[in-house]
Amino acid sequence: MARAVTPKRKAITTALAWAAGLVIFFPILWTILTSFKTEAQAISDPPVFLFFDWTLENYGIVQERSDYMRFLWNSVVISLGSTLLGVAIAVPAAWSMAFVPSKRTKDILLWMLSTKMLPAVGVLYPIYLLFIRFGLLDSRAGLVVVIMLINLPIIVWMLYTYFREIPGEILEAARMDGATLKEEILYVLTPMAVPGIASTVLLNVILAWNEAFWTLNLTAAKAAPLTAFIASYSSPEGLFYAKLSAASTMAIAPILVLGWFSQKQLVRGLTFGAVK
Repeated sequence: MARAVTPKRKAITTALAWAAGLVIFFPILWTILTSFKTEAQAISDPPVFLFFDWTLENYGIVQERSDYMRFLWNSVVISLGSTLLGVAIAVPAAWSMAFVPSKRTKDILLWMLSTKMLPAVGVLYPIYLLFIRFGLLDSRAGLVVVIMLINLPIIVWMLYTYFREIPGEILEAARMDGATLKEEILYVLTPMAVPGIASTVLLNVILAWNEAFWTLNLTAAKAAPLTAFIASYSSPEGLFYAKLSAASTMAIAPILVLGWFSQKQLVRGLTFGAVK
């Protein structure tokens, strides 16, 4: 029998949750505040928090120096393209593992997950040579493929988990009614797993948006996304913290807005099947 939650226990839990949330959010808040400071205020000791001369100068300099919209468009294309391509591949893969498992299904899943433990720098050289060979260096198509392959194990694992919560009898009934494999996946399985698929898409868009290692090593200017936009403010002359913070704020703002407006869908998907 579950214990009743007392008002004191609820208050302590709420306070701890708020404290954890503020600790996690503070670096983002500090970056946003620093973007409105002068360079002198950004490196002042002791640091200034709210009481400083707010300025938009850094945003103006960033806009003049860089073509922000080009970087933004590259990030949107790469993030959405890699995620949608990954989901298109992962849905049938997760379906077969969830509903037609073999003796090696769990081994395959573990092997896929183990590839995420491989240091990216260990395969950089061969991938770089392949990109040169096929003309994919500094191209959005090349980054879409690489980032899709990097995140594919996570997509398959998440969809596999969601599909396992769907009763197999429903798919069997669809087959008895004459549904083909394509119809079973598109018109029966996919609509039932919409919350799980949506949360998978949202999470992988965020992962692709934040990917820095491959975007910095496989692009120069043409296909550079916002991660390269931020890195461009680190120079041999030193770090300009206020301008770097302004660039970082402009880079993370779209994904923060997306996360804020889709948080209910994300939580719903992550808890899909948790309570029956």
